[in-house]
Amino acid sequence: MHDSSESGSTAMTAVSGGSPGAPGTKGAPPSSGEGPQLDRQLSNRHIQLIAIGGAIGTGLFMGSGKTIALAGPSVIFVYMIIGAMLFFVMRAMGELLLSDLRYKSFADFASDLLGPCAGFFTGWTYWFCWIVTGIADVVAISGYVAFWWDDAPLWIPALAAVVVLIGLNLPTVKAFGETEFWFALIKIVAIVALIVVGLVMVFKGFESTSGATASFANLWNDGGFFPTGPMGFVAGFQIATFAFVGIELVGTTAAETKDPEKNLPKAINSIPVRVMLFYVVALVVIISVTPWRQISADKSPFVVMFTLAGLAVAASVINFVVLTSATSSANSGIYSTSRMVYGLAREGDAPASFGRLSSSRVPVNALLLSGVFLLGGVVMVAIGGSIIEAFTLVTTISSVCFMFIWTMILISYIVYRKRRPHLHEASKFKMPGGVAMCYVVFAFFAFLIWAFTQKSDTLQALLVTPVWFLVLAVAWLAMGRSRARRAAAESAAAEVEQG
Repeated sequence: MHDSSESGSTAMTAVSGGSPGAPGTKGAPPSSGEGPQLDRQLSNRHIQLIAIGGAIGTGLFMGSGKTIALAGPSVIFVYMIIGAMLFFVMRAMGELLLSDLRYKSFADFASDLLGPCAGFFTGWTYWFCWIVTGIADVVAISGYVAFWWDDAPLWIPALAAVVVLIGLNLPTVKAFGETEFWFALIKIVAIVALIVVGLVMVFKGFESTSGATASFANLWNDGGFFPTGPMGFVAGFQIATFAFVGIELVGTTAAETKDPEKNLPKAINSIPVRVMLFYVVALVVIISVTPWRQISADKSPFVVMFTLAGLAVAASVINFVVLTSATSSANSGIYSTSRMVYGLAREGDAPASFGRLSSSRVPVNALLLSGVFLLGGVVMVAIGGSIIEAFTLVTTISSVCFMFIWTMILISYIVYRKRRPHLHEASKFKMPGGVAMCYVVFAFFAFLIWAFTQKSDTLQALLVTPVWFLVLAVAWLAMGRSRARRAAAESAAAEVEQG
């Protein structure tokens, strides 16, 4: 974004290079002669599994224990409500991305429809979102490793995780797609297996070593569906929101996706099915097998379920699965942040060195930048006491920042509907409910912010988050002056050349 006439920060740059030259802007895509560009190497199976991997994150495996402890069985409704609201955000994003394929991410259409400042804030906040999420994943990885190696310093597995994640992303984007494909497949197989085993235990009336009997009655026989009252239900939204961050990840793969008009709608439309299967059904089974009061807030209920049943080997297998899930989420974060910084650099909103690609067309400098910031997770587990306290802090910050991204998507959609009704009429992938549904989701986001104020740990994180936007505002103003000086110098040079 060298001036207001250009398209905004792009997370993904077109194969033809540079700015996508979004509708309504004067900028044209640079020629392919500028050097190597990102490739469209992600096939339909990659996109589908990346979308699933984005919907099944560390928040489900690690955070659902605390959510169940706060809300009891009503946690089932918490995940259903959040999933339903975010489905409409994804449909709005899908319609916008497909309204013009020169949009490569939501940062593009935010810049085009709302202005370059919006693109700048959206691009850098999305980078920050995934850095914070990646730190949460690194913290969670340390907790999972402690299941086997409880006397080891937590910073050792955290540091090893960061090194491995950088190594996984250094090859081609196709290598990332393959890695994420198998990570996501492990998650799917594990959750389906958990559901099947759990249902068998329920129907057989399995009695655990603690004396608890597996039964669907566990959903309501200890205080009903809302045993912790209305405020307990509200508190469940705090951690549960983080379980859904990354659901928009499919939207950042647009520039490296084959046949986006076919593959993006398929991935987005499958979100409700994924939420019902991987969240709702899984949690129903978990609470049926393990009474909710016996589920520890600081442990994964997926692991606890098998441990209480006396299946130690199965618990180790599930712990390995949730470990790969956290690694998968952090892997996606490294990928998306490196591409976002690459796009920001291509538009002049980040140092130019981050806009360079390796011979295998990977933005290595941008990748290493994200890796360095992930070391924050290593520091947190090295100096912190409780895994779940550190996890709660960073997940709340991440959730608030992701809500900003989701809000920018919806505001962009509202402006799109007002300015370009002809594109909406021609769309084959219209958002259900249209503009009215945007305001329903806005109201829900306001409710979530209020929910974050109701607990001291999440309130603390909520109060810290505005500092990030203050930093961005200062950076934007500073870059504005730099941009003005550069434009003046270019104008003077042009006059000298003409003279």
